[in-house]
Amino acid sequence: MKKICKAIMLLFFVICSVYSQQNKETMVLLKTNMGDIRIKLYNATPKHRDNFIKLVNNKYYDSLLFHRVIKDFMIQTGDPNSRHATKTTQLGSGDPNYKIQAEFNAELIHKKGALAAARAGDEVNPLKASSGSQFYIVVGKTYNDNELNQIETKLNENRKKNRFREYLGKPENKALKNEIAKYQKAGNKVKLDSIGQVITKQVDEYYKNEPEIKFSEFQRNIYKTIGGTPFLDMNYTVFGEVVEGLDVVDKIAAVQTLHGDRPANDVIIISASVVSSPKISLQVKQ
Repeated sequence: MKKICKAIMLLFFVICSVYSQQNKETMVLLKTNMGDIRIKLYNATPKHRDNFIKLVNNKYYDSLLFHRVIKDFMIQTGDPNSRHATKTTQLGSGDPNYKIQAEFNAELIHKKGALAAARAGDEVNPLKASSGSQFYIVVGKTYNDNELNQIETKLNENRKKNRFREYLGKPENKALKNEIAKYQKAGNKVKLDSIGQVITKQVDEYYKNEPEIKFSEFQRNIYKTIGGTPFLDMNYTVFGEVVEGLDVVDKIAAVQTLHGDRPANDVIIISASVVSSPKISLQVKQ
């Protein structure tokens, strides 16, 4: 009986330990020439978390520039072409030649200090997939309730406008998209109108249960006090936040910039490193 009790207790502690480790969030330290920034990665966005950890461990971000800085908006980095780039080098299009599937979560918002993935525009990227490496840290500004109401309305309007393009961008609808392209090339307006009516009904059915974007009271209070960029919510994947070094983020955001929003004096990530991460072991000694 005692052996059974000991075995149950051991199993209980193992389960508790595994649960604790699984919910522990990974921390990454960005050492820049303007100071250190410590970032927490969210477990709720595992694809982005794991990709970021992989790149950090591979020293991908070491010596890269914050190539795009916009006051009261954000600071952006992650373009591999920025490493040792000259002042005339055009930056902003570099990546590791892959994208990451969007991981939108209504609870993860663009508050000040949020870490989010950059991406190509909706026209060429209707499913809003993230860049494989480029990310930005939110600076933003504060908003009042009236401004937040207007942003909510705009976000939902844009969402409805983009549904048709997003629906056709899904892999399972590739044949439908090709059929539309064929009729467009042939200038067959009758066929386009006909197929358009069919797709409109499909789109309405597909998105009928999709909830509208609406800021909670908690989120409103964040945007009214801490600030951020609420107009980007549910459009760009937020996958972490700054836990130390917001003053450094503010310093970077305040630097003088040249044409294209590149800092006049290079702001460099000297090194990026994982400083803590969950380690799960299920091995139990007999």
